Amino acid sequence: MIPQTPPIVDELINMALAEDLGNGDITTRLCVPEDAMANGMVIAKESLIVSGIDVFIEIMKKIDNSIQVTLETEEGKTVKKGEKIAIVKGKASSLLMAERVALNYLQRLCGTATLTKKYIDASGVSASKVRLADTRKTTPGMRYLERRAVISGGGFNHRVDLGGGILIKENHIEAAGSLEKAIEQCKKYGSHPLKIEIEVKNRDELLRALDAGADIVMLDNMTPAEVKECINLAEGRAILEASGGINLDTVHGFAQTGVDVISVGAFTHSAPCCDISFIIELIK
Repeated sequence: MIPQTPPIVDELINMALAEDLGNGDITTRLCVPEDAMANGMVIAKESLIVSGIDVFIEIMKKIDNSIQVTLETEEGKTVKKGEKIAIVKGKASSLLMAERVALNYLQRLCGTATLTKKYIDASGVSASKVRLADTRKTTPGMRYLERRAVISGGGFNHRVDLGGGILIKENHIEAAGSLEKAIEQCKKYGSHPLKIEIEVKNRDELLRALDAGADIVMLDNMTPAEVKECINLAEGRAILEASGGINLDTVHGFAQTGVDVISVGAFTHSAPCCDISFIIELIK
């Protein structure tokens, strides 16, 4: 069951509808009879993983609460090319006004879920051996929905926001004075339930981070061979995460190293929208 969406999603939907219908739908008003009723079929034009169907429904209902939506699938399910995702029934004018915004969200979120699944399949390993996680490289305002789409595609979520975890990166280290000082300050003043993660660029920084007491070490822009060497050096003293430049062609090599986590920004910043059509048929 899909949990209730947070207020920001409602705000996003309202802004998107205002953007598209700010001056009304003049074409529909001029050529579609007010009393015309229609069925709308949401059809996958390619194989995809479904995500965002509840947002699609919410947009339809905001335009016209009398619109009826019958789902042919559910969040996280695979739909093949030519299969129906949903059937919508209501006033033809209402369906036409809601169509573009509803599809924009559905296509984008299905795209994120589908790309995540492609990465998992390409990795060739199960989630019990390595977690493929997203990053904060999300579309502004869309993070909740895009992170949920990653879950629907079989991936995992990294920290939700800057307050969701300690992650010391290159600029933090520079500002703190050293890798060791940054970890020391976080251990001294940070909340005890939070693990301390730090980004390193080579084996020497890894060893320094481990000696300073890091709980998680992000191996930034390393090759699979370098990641494997770091795993051997760490000897289980910390969770290790591979990150940076990992794509569909290279994810298998990283997964085979035995690293604990692989983070992939592409899940959310580079996912193409899925091809989904919305075809209406007049009810006579």
